[in-house]
Amino acid sequence: QVQLVESGGGLVQAGGSLRLSCAASGRTFYSYAMGWFRQALGKEREFVASINWIGDSTYYADSVKGRFTISRDNAKNTLYLQMNSLKPEDTAVYYCAAKIYSGPYYYTAADEYDYWGQGTQVTVSS
Repeated sequence: QVQLVESGGGLVQAGGSLRLSCAASGRTFYSYAMGWFRQALGKEREFVASINWIGDSTYYADSVKGRFTISRDNAKNTLYLQMNSLKPEDTAVYYCAAKIYSGPYYYTAADEYDYWGQGTQVTVSS
């Protein structure tokens, strides 16, 4: 069983920055592919960014490319999402997700992930 706990959300003005963190339980975090997803009110959950187990391969949704950076610290069992130049349309609940037995790949589909955090709210005011 893997437990994921997100933190770092909040209210920020457009153009501002936030860094989300996702703390993972377990001794084998280094073997998980990880991802960030978000869900705005009344909309479906959508992919934001993903990273492979080592952290040398990443992938981003077009809507966040160049503004968001996903990274991980396997020594700390922690995943990050640095969000810059935030826009009101980035407002959503952000979830981290883990895929076990991932191999050296990243994953972009929600149904490929095995464990999810409870989410953290990000609100960007205009």
